[in-house]
Amino acid sequence: MASIPTNPGDDAEPGTPGTGENVCRRCAGSGEADGGVCPECGGGGTVIEGVGGG
Repeated sequence: MASIPTNPGDDAEPGTPGTGENVCRRCAGSGEADGGVCPECGGGGTVIEGVGGG
């Protein structure tokens, strides 16, 4: 099974149990930061983060 590429802002690979998509905090979902592609989300506007509590 091929690995799905992740971005620096992702906590885990997409589809990992206990995670979900969230709006990128750096670019607020626009996919752009500092005049170019957001380095946290790779331009997609979302990141994968852990959900729930413990």
